[in-house]
Amino acid sequence: MKLDIAELCAGYASNRVIDQLSLSVASGEILTFIGPNGCGKSTLLKTVARILKPQGGAVLLDGKSVHAMNTALLAKQLAVLPQIHSAPEDATVRSLVECGRFPHHGNWRAPSAHDREVVERILSMTRLADLASRRIANLSGGERQRAWIAMTLAQEPKVLLLDEPTTFLDVCCQFEVIELVRRLNAELGITVLMVLHDLNLAARCSDRLAAIRDSR
Repeated sequence: MKLDIAELCAGYASNRVIDQLSLSVASGEILTFIGPNGCGKSTLLKTVARILKPQGGAVLLDGKSVHAMNTALLAKQLAVLPQIHSAPEDATVRSLVECGRFPHHGNWRAPSAHDREVVERILSMTRLADLASRRIANLSGGERQRAWIAMTLAQEPKVLLLDEPTTFLDVCCQFEVIELVRRLNAELGITVLMVLHDLNLAARCSDRLAAIRDSR
């Protein structure tokens, strides 16, 4: 699924962080934003994810504005993993991944056989099947991040947004997460838009890099 950022302006109140930025991400591509701290990488990703309302311009998913799309429909097309996230203390890997199916069954319908099938498939793909009953709080950093990525994949999105998915991880875990993203992109054809601060990691896993400086 193609993603177009068209003359996008974004920021906080009178503080404009992104100014008339335009960029196209091809279907099935991994594109990573790089740049110095405070340049607007995360602000841009939050605006693409509809967490922030744009101050101008548009974000288009196959030609449709994400900010005008039905929320439930958008959640089936686009998944986002923010930099900071948390789960209930007693949450297990399986229960976390099951949360990713929420856009498909909502509040009032119990998970279907297909929902359960998707969860099992994602647990297997992310090498979490043996950890499915373990609490999130008892996982290593790399395992925990894999579980969160698995949750977003359970949405069966066409576009995946990742904000600093290797933050707070040691070097081995960073490579583990990046290799997982690359493998899932190849196997599922998901378009990936990501923010990374490590240039070597970004170059290792991305089809293209987009450097941001001075709001552009």
